[in-house]
This record gives sequence, structure tokens and C-alpha cells, in this order.
Amino acid sequence: MSAAVAVAVGAITVGALAPAAAASPSPRHDTVQRGLDALVRGDDGVPGALASVRGKHGPTRTYTAGVGDLATGAEVPRDGRVRIGSNTKTFTAVAVLQLVAEGRIRLDEHIDTYLPGLVRGDGIDGRRITVREILQQTSGLPDYTKADLQPQRYEPRELLGIALRYKSEFDPGSKWAYSNTNYVLAGLLVEKVTHRSLAGEIDRRVIQRIGLRHTYFPAPGDATIRGPHPKGYYREAAGAPLRDITEMDPSWAWAAGQLVSTNSDLNRFFGALMDGELLPKAQLDQMRRTVPAGAPFADGARYGLGLVRTPLSCGGVYWGHGGSFPGYETRGGVTGDGRAADVAVTMQPADKATMPRVERLVDQALCR
Repeated sequence: MSAAVAVAVGAITVGALAPAAAASPSPRHDTVQRGLDALVRGDDGVPGALASVRGKHGPTRTYTAGVGDLATGAEVPRDGRVRIGSNTKTFTAVAVLQLVAEGRIRLDEHIDTYLPGLVRGDGIDGRRITVREILQQTSGLPDYTKADLQPQRYEPRELLGIALRYKSEFDPGSKWAYSNTNYVLAGLLVEKVTHRSLAGEIDRRVIQRIGLRHTYFPAPGDATIRGPHPKGYYREAAGAPLRDITEMDPSWAWAAGQLVSTNSDLNRFFGALMDGELLPKAQLDQMRRTVPAGAPFADGARYGLGLVRTPLSCGGVYWGHGGSFPGYETRGGVTGDGRAADVAVTMQPADKATMPRVERLVDQALCR
């Protein structure tokens, strides 16, 4: 980032109804602010960073660093909206598991039962892939993002068709590998069973149910981000200028990554999920049954049904997911005793060391 760009930083305590005066910062809050400052001022050079942290019993604090618009120098809006990428997968998984609780889907039934003949390809057969394996990322389905996707509107079945051009990665249930295709298929499953749009079902079953005021599923072709938000940026290569890519059609991500939200709404969502506000105990227990996971998650992470279990340096674990979308990265989650933290940056960093630093900041916020 150019030295000519002003840096805006700060933390504020947010009450249930309206902003309140900030209390004296605790060591934990100082740690979060310093961490965000380092992300925008150091080698990482992200344009802007945001965080929302909730203690076990205390209020939520929001933090910002950097700039929200490089062209104007505008500050990063507090708790601004960002594209949350693969955190969307957890919302989609919740919708599927609610349908399981209603007796309309069975986890260990093959996907072909619900979407007959749709999943066929080289080594791919929907009669051998279960709903559980789709949500758990153990289906072997290739990721459609392998293809050179163009900046245009995509239909969900078109994305699935792109994936099916590739050979199966492995036999269903034999391994774990991250594939966005699994969640496009999960979204199609929700639509087939409910006869309603996935966006409408996520809004009704999750967003409205727990009062997420700043979360929405963009309409088809909607390239903007509604409400206060920092702009998202892209860099072609190290040293290249940053390019504003805030506005784009997000349909290529759909059930795997299309949602827009805020750090505080994500904390509310994962907290409500772990508290049993969205799923009966039987389905939440299934969601929390995990298998070892690899990239793109942190060392020691395990994957459940659209939910990631990550170890904490201070002992215990936190539950969340994380998301990547051009222009934005988000990481965070909640602990069993009610602590929550979520951090967003406004660029997908080329430096592979940057996102582990963001993950360490989440760990520090939850541990102190």
C-alpha cells in the first residue's frame, strides 16, 4: 500500500440496540486492533480490515483498519458488509439439515433418489454418492472452479455441468477433498425438495429466523453490495496495482459462496447454530461429526457437514467455516462457551503467509 494512503483505525463497543461509548480497551482488544493494523501496514498490505469480537458475557466490539475506498480515502465502515464466500456453505448445510429434521431428506440416501440422473460423469454416479458425503466433502466430485470461469451470470446446473466434464477425484467416502460442486448440488437438492428458490429458503429458514439484519442472498445478476461496505480489491501479481473488483455477478458461487454479510452477523449466525436455535440436537450432532480436513483450512482442522472444527492454541476448539471471494477473505467462529470472533480483509492476498496471520488473529481474539 502506498505511504500516501491514510490509515484509519479504531474500536468501538456496540450494544444490543445502539452504539455505546467505548470502554477502556482490554489486552485482548488491543491485540485485535494491533493485529488489524499490522495487516494493513505490514508486508500483507491489505487495503482494509474489519473485525467483530464478542466475549463470553460482554458486548460485541467492532474494529477497523486501513481504508474502505482507495480512490477516495474513505474509512472502512464499521461492521461493513462483505462477500462472505464459503461461509455460505454452512447456511446451505443448515437448510439441508432442517429438511432432514422434517423427514424430507435422509442423510445416507443417495443423491440420485432426489435428483435422478443428474449426477453422471467419468467415474461419477449419483447412485453411489450420499447426501452426507456431499455435505462432508467426501463425495469425490471435481470442483467446477478448475475451469476458466468468465465474469458472467451462471445457472446452478451450468456450474454442475462444468464440474462433470472432469473425472471423479476418488471413490465416494474414501477421502476428503474440498469441492464447491458439492454445495451447488446441495443447493439444487434444497430447491428440488422444497420447490422454492435456495435464496428464499435460506432467507426464511436462517436469516429471518435468527434476525440477521445485514445478511442477504444477492438476486440473480445483482453485482453490487447493498449498504455500507468496504470495496474489495484484486492484485494480478506482487507489486502490481490494486484493482477494484467490488462489483461482480456472484452467481458463479451460488450455494457455495454467494452470500453478503457482516462480521457481527456471522458471529450471531454461528453462535445461534451452536446454541441449537437453527437445528434440533440430532441434526446438530450430525453436523458436528467431523473428518480430518486439509487445504484450505488451518492445521488440525476437521470438517463436519458444512462446519469446520479448528483447534485453539489455548486449548479447546472453535466452530465456523471461513470464506474466500474475489476481493474479500473472512475467517472466524465461535467457542462452546459463547466467545465469537470474525475477521475480514478486503483483498485475496497473493502472499500465502497472510491468511494464516488472519487465522492467528482469530485465535488470539478467542483465547485472550
